[in-house]
Amino acid sequence: MAKIKPFKGIRPPKDLIKEVASRPYDVLNSEEAREEAKGNERSLYHIIKPEIDFPVGTDEHDPAVYEKAAENFRLFQEKGWLVQDQKEQYYVYAQTMNGRTQYGLVVCAYVDDYLRGNIKKHELTRRDKEEDRMKHVRVNNANIEPVFFAYPDNPELDAIVKKYTANAPEYDFVAELDGFGHTFWIIDEDKDIARITELFEAMPSLYIADGHHRSAAAALVGAEKAKQNPNHRGDEEYNYFMAVCFPANQLTIIDYNRVVKDLNGLTEEEFLAKIATNFIVEDKGMDIYKPAGLHNFSLYLGDKWYSLTAKPGTYNDNDPIGVLDVTISSNLILDEVLGIKDLRSDKRIDFVGGIRGLGELKRRVDSGEMKVALALYPVTMKQLMDIADTGNIMPPKTTWFEPKLRSGLVIHKLV
Repeated sequence: MAKIKPFKGIRPPKDLIKEVASRPYDVLNSEEAREEAKGNERSLYHIIKPEIDFPVGTDEHDPAVYEKAAENFRLFQEKGWLVQDQKEQYYVYAQTMNGRTQYGLVVCAYVDDYLRGNIKKHELTRRDKEEDRMKHVRVNNANIEPVFFAYPDNPELDAIVKKYTANAPEYDFVAELDGFGHTFWIIDEDKDIARITELFEAMPSLYIADGHHRSAAAALVGAEKAKQNPNHRGDEEYNYFMAVCFPANQLTIIDYNRVVKDLNGLTEEEFLAKIATNFIVEDKGMDIYKPAGLHNFSLYLGDKWYSLTAKPGTYNDNDPIGVLDVTISSNLILDEVLGIKDLRSDKRIDFVGGIRGLGELKRRVDSGEMKVALALYPVTMKQLMDIADTGNIMPPKTTWFEPKLRSGLVIHKLV
């Protein structure tokens, strides 16, 4: 059972949306945020990356930086750049990339569902990253940015969403940096609001697609507030956090690829010979080769592309983790041949989101920065949900979702 509720969103007036909306905090560094917000006092970066209001080099974890976020959030409201809706409602947020649109419902998810494992995760979180976001939620007393959930396909929800998206949107703009479209509608009819709540209640689980640290931080702050309140009832706003929920069948996971600095002391010939123990290796020449399906990999080494196909017996189709290409390649190539044991900490490896294309892998090897590149066939939503349902955790750097949610379209206050 997935418990959700509508909420009184805080959002920009129509004519300011393009100035306020920004990329999420974790996809760019402080300097990039400073550059993107240049000359724009209304940019959400002043709230989610408030170090840009300090001299270059200021530690983003300095208490004064968090306080600046809260000060700017108050200022945005005082100046009318963010205005709270008068009614509790749901919203539809559509994203368009390369001519394909996915439609998400913006809701408030229940903290206890996260704590009890009803909102399922597939990644481990790092305590330092959780704490950073917890400070941000605490100081603003709000979920400034949403998390990205998936839910099991539901034709009745699709029909409700379709009803509203047939109307003129509240916001409709294209982000200049990437050319992705962002469109937003308000669901304000009471019967539809009630029905959406009921339909979610009938779902066994929701799934975190992207935003594990934001989810953890929002839930932990909610639990903290419940503990601190002697008159806690369970229906207070802090018991909920903001999420954009998409039907699983509309989501695409993009490949997440690997580049490695050296061959662990091997020559190219020795490396390929070792790989051939567990893989059928085919020379594909100079043209970029893309993995053709599960258990097929693309390798770039010494100006050439190779197809690697895992041999039968090197993986277990009945093991939700063992069957993943990221597990196969981590065990049989990165660990066994290249000596990379810990993907999280080893400085010899880097990861490249598939949104950049396989040409980026070639570029990094050709530049001499890296020695070898490995491209993987993307994980499917079914695999992700199977892993979450069985209580397993994906290996690091497995999933890359695109497009990322835009921040600043709507905010949820915890009071």
